[in-house]
Amino acid sequence: MLSADAMRLAAIEVLTPYAALVAATGFPTLAGKNVFDSRAAAIGELDGEKAYTPVLALYTGSAKATLRGDAAEIDDSENEAVLEIVAELAVAAKDENGEFSDAMASEDPEARMVLSALTSQVIFHLCHSEAGYLFRRFILNVRRIEVEPHALPQLGLRWQRNTIRITCGLLGETYDIAAGGLPEPVRSLAAQLPVGSYAKAKLDDLAAYFPADPRPALEMVAIGPAPEGDDEFEPITSVNLD
Repeated sequence: MLSADAMRLAAIEVLTPYAALVAATGFPTLAGKNVFDSRAAAIGELDGEKAYTPVLALYTGSAKATLRGDAAEIDDSENEAVLEIVAELAVAAKDENGEFSDAMASEDPEARMVLSALTSQVIFHLCHSEAGYLFRRFILNVRRIEVEPHALPQLGLRWQRNTIRITCGLLGETYDIAAGGLPEPVRSLAAQLPVGSYAKAKLDDLAAYFPADPRPALEMVAIGPAPEGDDEFEPITSVNLD
């Protein structure tokens, strides 16, 4: 479902507005510009002068479309998708293969409050803030919000990482068979995104993957008795559409 991925791109624009990236200021969360699409932060993207770097990574989780009944058309469905956002306080970790980015692995109460604030900021801006209207306009509703900490309490291990899962109802996709291009409502979302933004560039690239698929022209309509055997069908009435 392309609409599930578009939901993620809309969230990226809300959490890292293009205007804030251009101005290098005015970011809505503690993560600042460190919001990544479907990947974790790289070691070179961390602020080495600080104890940790707040970062966000957005992923498209599960998506499903369920027909509203046994006799429903293929496009008459209930659509739902999960947006997964990993919020963490990232640090440089090291193993036998070298350095890599990982969540801070210590029980620091002050750091935990920072992580909780970052988590709350994400939920606020996507679900409540004025700027988050772009995200909320694209979805039908927010059906469930879950926040899962990253921990193995039975082993006494806890990381400064939360996984936020936002389950949303989505509109079904409708395709422009004759003209091609992005299906709705993704096409409308792309039109609302600022020119130059990461999300708009990604959706514009995807439009080329949806070529037109025009149907053959209807040439004639004939009304007559049902044909029997191999005898030539002679309609009572016919209309040539040429």
